[in-house]
Amino acid sequence: MSSHDETSNETSTEVSTVETPHGPGRLVVTPATDEGCRLLLSHGAGVGIDTRDLEALTAALPANGITVARFEQPWRLAGRKVASPPPTLDDGLRAAAAALESSRPTGTPLVVGGRSAGARSAARCARDLGAAGCLALAFPLHPPGRPERSRLDELTGCGVPTLVVQGERDTMGRPEEFPDELPADVVLSVVPGADHGFAVLKRSELTQEEALAVLVETTLEWLVRDVVGSSADGRG
Repeated sequence: MSSHDETSNETSTEVSTVETPHGPGRLVVTPATDEGCRLLLSHGAGVGIDTRDLEALTAALPANGITVARFEQPWRLAGRKVASPPPTLDDGLRAAAAALESSRPTGTPLVVGGRSAGARSAARCARDLGAAGCLALAFPLHPPGRPERSRLDELTGCGVPTLVVQGERDTMGRPEEFPDELPADVVLSVVPGADHGFAVLKRSELTQEEALAVLVETTLEWLVRDVVGSSADGRG
């Protein structure tokens, strides 16, 4: 369930409270004028919905027919600094998806995603939510310095078309740490020089703006090709 909370001063952005089993979360929706897809994103374990990657997608995608909904988990909204356990994140994401469902146009595909811990939650929940795809930004393949504790099974078990966008310098899963042969429906894309937060060094080959442009363009291309296009083919 969700209740309307406020309307942002930013054009068309809608902010509402989402009730979850673990307290209220917050849903910030930036709608597309001509919606072809709806993207639900959640954040990482130590940050909120204002990270550079989520903000870049929110700024760019609605003009391209993608409604972007960012979900702030209850632990974050309550002001706590440490994320609650993974099952609670999944509960929050499911509640956010349910809140979006009532306003989703018939036939419009839903993609669930997020960054880091949010990407893990999306991969765990995508199939049960009936999502047409999963967007995994900075997927934490393992804890820092602990490559033996792989979370690859969450990614490969997602069960829906998945785009993984990974920074070249991500200490929680560099691109070369992913297996050469991923499932056919999992695409791995690399942002050169970027770390886990998609930040780049001043000496990197790409500027920060260019690195985020790579992330946005990769995401948009995948959504149009593998989600919106496939959905249209299925309706035809």
